[in-house]
Amino acid sequence: MHSVGTPMLWGGFAVVVLIMLAIDLFLQGRRGEHGMTMKQAAAWSLVWVTLSLLFCAAFWWYLSITQGRAVADPQALAFLTGYLIEKALAVDNVFVWLMLFSYFAVPAALQRRVLVYGVLGAIVLRTIMIFAGSWLISQFEWLLYVFGAFLLFTGVKMALAKEDEAGIGEKPLVRWIRSHLRMTDTIDNEHFFVRKNGLLFATPLLLVLILVELSDVIFAVDSIPAIFAVTTDPFIVLTSNLFAILGLRAMYFLLAGVAERFSMLKYGLSVILVFIGIKMMIVDFYHIPIAISLGVVFGILVLTLAINAWVNHLNDKKQQAQ
Repeated sequence: MHSVGTPMLWGGFAVVVLIMLAIDLFLQGRRGEHGMTMKQAAAWSLVWVTLSLLFCAAFWWYLSITQGRAVADPQALAFLTGYLIEKALAVDNVFVWLMLFSYFAVPAALQRRVLVYGVLGAIVLRTIMIFAGSWLISQFEWLLYVFGAFLLFTGVKMALAKEDEAGIGEKPLVRWIRSHLRMTDTIDNEHFFVRKNGLLFATPLLLVLILVELSDVIFAVDSIPAIFAVTTDPFIVLTSNLFAILGLRAMYFLLAGVAERFSMLKYGLSVILVFIGIKMMIVDFYHIPIAISLGVVFGILVLTLAINAWVNHLNDKKQQAQ
């Protein structure tokens, strides 16, 4: 697998990730019994975005010094495009987490632990999936067409899908897990397991954690192929993915109270997936430059947020009139 990643770049990235994990998951995770306030979440979200942009700048500087601007410019743009795509798609993942916590009535004070393990699991699983995907593409280039068709299908499906929080408990997977685990009916503090009469029981909090991890795998199946449409370099795919994931916990608490205000976002994300799917399927006929891809993705997000603000304004006026 060809990659711009040198031992120095991989080492620097590993150090940055470990430091960020230590701050986000351990130091911040132990502050207080409750989740972040919206103000804290906004501040930490800004920190993670800033660090990601600083890493991109350092990445560009290193490549420009060692390999020249001809290599540095497109690679840095590929990182930014992959990061923006992953960050945007992660919002939909956060909305699923909100539905899960709401359905299982997980208090805010207990959501922290699930999110900590959820982010750690996402990092491990996505790292494995990215290296496996990079290897498969290096061996079978035709898989890019399969990924493109899959993203096209997923984009259309996302636009048509209806969210149904009430039906979570009736999902076959949830019923299968409940039937194969000895499980209590209520959550017991932050415990995933408890002992009763000498027997070990799982708590509903473990079920929530399993569903959080599985939801991330499902979203990774969308987001990772989407970044492969931008670049197949495993270093850029992995770094852009993980930098977006590391800020997920802060993003969750930022959106927790205003999720209903983003009703139009899924349509913007579906258009992005359709665009990327088409880009992958026509790559042999026309190669869309990375800069144009970045502009299109950014433009779709801005337009979606503008439409969302307009819809929210109309809804607010209707409520005031009533």
